[in-house]
Amino acid sequence: MGVRRWRLLPGLLLILPLVACAPSDQGSNPDPDQVDSVAAPKLGACRALTPDDVKQPSNASEMVPCADAHTAETFAVGSLPAQLKDVDWESKTLGTFAYRTCSSKFQKFLGADESMVMRAMVSWAWFRPSKKAWDKGARWYRCDIVGGGDQSSSYANLPRTAKGLLAQRNTDQWMVCAVGPTVAGSKKVSCADEHQWRAVTSIKLGEPGDPYPGDKLVQVRTRDYCSDSVGAWLGYPADYDFSYTWFHQAEWEAGNRLSVCWAKTPK
Repeated sequence: MGVRRWRLLPGLLLILPLVACAPSDQGSNPDPDQVDSVAAPKLGACRALTPDDVKQPSNASEMVPCADAHTAETFAVGSLPAQLKDVDWESKTLGTFAYRTCSSKFQKFLGADESMVMRAMVSWAWFRPSKKAWDKGARWYRCDIVGGGDQSSSYANLPRTAKGLLAQRNTDQWMVCAVGPTVAGSKKVSCADEHQWRAVTSIKLGEPGDPYPGDKLVQVRTRDYCSDSVGAWLGYPADYDFSYTWFHQAEWEAGNRLSVCWAKTPK
């Protein structure tokens, strides 16, 4: 059974045109010194972000000590490339750049390959300068790891630093599993908790420059691969259940080339 899972939504939400920000739109508990700041954010800063904060294009939430409870950590900060410095603040090209840049740096930060990152409970969000700061010449981007995904109603606290989080020996706490009779519409949980489904492998469906092959081909290739891949992962039992998550053209154009395979297993 095929399932669409909008894993990329935090980044994609910020690709859409957005209205100008007031300070209240720059995150919960805003720090006055960060609101409409032209200066680049601090690398390695920790914050207690919420899913509502991540929906905003800019963020000025107060930083907290990384030794204290926090749900976000800034893992990348940089200047926009020269070709983007004259684009509009709400330009879709900013979101495309952020997806490619943050996702690549996210993988390295976690110490995992693309497949493992795709199956993790953590995700990333990106922020640009506020509209006022942009009009004053600010041209930076900020990438934050957050303790959850697009379906999360709240975020889990992260360790003091999330660097190398998926390079550890036991990563079940941070891998995604599901509770429910099917993956579609199921509740996503940590694999350290009781579950019925586990995201176990993935399939790469194309290279960065490839055109979108179409919904039908993506679904069929994903289904056929996941059937064999999950069977191998389970040790080739006589009977087993599997599912898969595939994405559409919008995610492909943003840069995603992976589908995810799910095994029905409590382990």
